[in-house]
Amino acid sequence: MATTFEPVLLRRVDLARSETIDVYLATGGYEALRKALNEHTPADLIAMVKASGLRGRGGAGFPAGLKWSFMPQENVQKYLCVNTDEGEPGTFKDRVLIERDPHQVIEGAIIAAYAVGASRAFVYIRGEFFVGVKRWIKAIADAYERGFLGENILGSGYSLDLTVHRGAGAYICGEETAMIESLEGRRGEPRLKPPYPAQYGYLHQPTLVHNVETLANVPHIVLHGPEWYAGIGTSGSAGPKIFCVSGHVNRPGVFELPLGVPLREIIYEHAGGVRGDKRIKAIIPGGASTGLLTGDQIDVTMDFDALPKAGSALGTGAIVVMDEDTCMVDVARRTARFFAHESCGRCVPCRVGSQRTLEALTRITDGRGAPADIAALDALAEGIGGKTFCPMGDAQVGPLMSSLRLFRDEYEAHVAGGGCRIHDPAAAAAAPASKGPRIRTARASG
Repeated sequence: MATTFEPVLLRRVDLARSETIDVYLATGGYEALRKALNEHTPADLIAMVKASGLRGRGGAGFPAGLKWSFMPQENVQKYLCVNTDEGEPGTFKDRVLIERDPHQVIEGAIIAAYAVGASRAFVYIRGEFFVGVKRWIKAIADAYERGFLGENILGSGYSLDLTVHRGAGAYICGEETAMIESLEGRRGEPRLKPPYPAQYGYLHQPTLVHNVETLANVPHIVLHGPEWYAGIGTSGSAGPKIFCVSGHVNRPGVFELPLGVPLREIIYEHAGGVRGDKRIKAIIPGGASTGLLTGDQIDVTMDFDALPKAGSALGTGAIVVMDEDTCMVDVARRTARFFAHESCGRCVPCRVGSQRTLEALTRITDGRGAPADIAALDALAEGIGGKTFCPMGDAQVGPLMSSLRLFRDEYEAHVAGGGCRIHDPAAAAAAPASKGPRIRTARASG
């Protein structure tokens, strides 16, 4: 039975002209901001977000209220950055929000900035989001015109300026300190942490950095209360979540559901099941940097607690479904190519290790692989994971290690047969059959 859930974050996206301030105001927009400024102190709001259980939706899942509380209480210059550098393959939830309901994010950003005492805010958006950039610029201009940004917002005495900064399309700038470096006009490279941005951020001042989806939740917490919000999802994973579903499904798209919903339900009830009624071979549950799951793990719940126990992570909630005809070695090669291209080059394990990983995988997929290449992949994963300047190293070896663990026979078959038995009939005749997990999943009954 599919979960019945009234959308919270996506409730406006199908309305005509949903991106406009008129539609936003007509559907209750900016009421949470009025309530926050008129009825709550900054300390109240921090306590409220803590009690709600909201965790970051950008991938790390850090408690948002705790992050707010790390910002210093002193009257110093503070900043807020809205991270719209959505570069994780398979992830497109933030893009939907900024193109179809940007004022929801702006309202959340103003409330967050008020709560931590920030008087200056930035939207950092990846350069490829052409429509998103236009929507941000228009929405911010309209918010200024209606008195929701600028001096003395709604007569409260609180002032905030918000501007858009367009990035150059570097995946690494999704990492908060690399994004800050880019905002300051330098090459986007991560900083050593600690200190964290809450103490040493933009222009060396305290800076709160949040993902688009995270901020979109804030107005609803203020309007309906932390108890209401905590009642959605699970005890350790509160609130609604926007899941992106792509790959071999009948209805790819974005689906808003409570955290804790079973993966099976998302795929079969909401995304329409697998194309051609084929078997599921593998699933990426949280974006390209999360570990693979197999078809027999489809009953895992999508939350911050269950997925790590299954060997993966919630990440951005980007689900990529792969059917029985998918070559998992080629999936690993394509993923490795992305990370090799996007490495900022700052540290050797990532800069060199990503290239050597791609070279070994390319040899295997091209039919030139040897057993030593598989051994090299094991050694590279060991030498990169946990040994890089930023989490980029772990991001690239997580999916590789899970692929080697779950589908090692497929790598060995590529080497033994001189290529892919799935896409090359000659290699299929020469290679032994795979013993990898390919479990047929039944459709959930409705």
